Amino acid sequence: MDADATPSLSRFSVDAAGHRRLDQEWLAEAWADPGTRVLVLEGGDPGSHGWRALMAKQSQALVTTGDAPGLVLTTPGDAPEGERYLLGTDGERAYFAVLSHQELAATPEARPASLREIGALLDDRDTGLMTRAVALANWNVTHGFCPRCGSRTTPAAAGHLRVCEAEGTEQYPRTDPAVIMLVHRERDGREEVLLGNNPNWDARRFSVLAGFVEAGESLEQAVIREVAEETGVVVGTPRYLSSQPWPFPRSLMVGYTARAVGETERTDDEIAVTRWFTRAELAEAVHSEEVLLPGRVSIARTLIEHWYGAELPGGW
Repeated sequence: MDADATPSLSRFSVDAAGHRRLDQEWLAEAWADPGTRVLVLEGGDPGSHGWRALMAKQSQALVTTGDAPGLVLTTPGDAPEGERYLLGTDGERAYFAVLSHQELAATPEARPASLREIGALLDDRDTGLMTRAVALANWNVTHGFCPRCGSRTTPAAAGHLRVCEAEGTEQYPRTDPAVIMLVHRERDGREEVLLGNNPNWDARRFSVLAGFVEAGESLEQAVIREVAEETGVVVGTPRYLSSQPWPFPRSLMVGYTARAVGETERTDDEIAVTRWFTRAELAEAVHSEEVLLPGRVSIARTLIEHWYGAELPGGW
């Protein structure tokens, strides 16, 4: 059987409502509507803004405690002050995010949690809302100054655009494309998958390969280059499987499978150890905890379980 090829952070059920972002009358009416729901993100100390601070904070939100966690949403009237981003509509109500610089207080019913921690456990609506909110927050707080002249920028288009106060130039959210690929082969009549361990990881942690797309390079070229550089394996025509936003801080992970067809010189030391696993060997290694796979919030886990054909236990 095939495991679900939809990555956790690619799930959604709310329309992004891009046509409403410049409609000031509609935005004002939506914010005044008590039926509107607001996701409050904890953005941290304004003086510590920057990608390093964001990576540590992960823009937390309140989620309910219990076996089936969900986002704690509030009304516009109860939302704190902060930059406001339109997340979309579901036909009945509008959804916004507010980036607050106040700490989120835990209660017996709710606790702060990051998207990386909770994304795979939320339902489709909440996953989509939080993923978009964190992506917008991470971009906005790191683009407060114009890259052309250094002047301050102000948010526009309900958080989806920033405008230079001096020149009026527009800056749009940046997304860095990265490829992530599961390499496999057939050997002696057995199908095998190639997993690697980064030298900075626990020795038991293994995952698929990944890397950023270089200037002037197609996605497929990036797959072939990255695999060769990191492992010395030559792969044939990569096959697209699925993609996933990864707003830590601004990546889009594009998932491929690629069949190994040969060997070449390895030119990168980013991977410390590589291992080939049959399905039986991978299952045994994971169940014994000899190998730890990526968590379910990552598309890496999706690629591995799609190849394996079922869910596997554990994770980082």
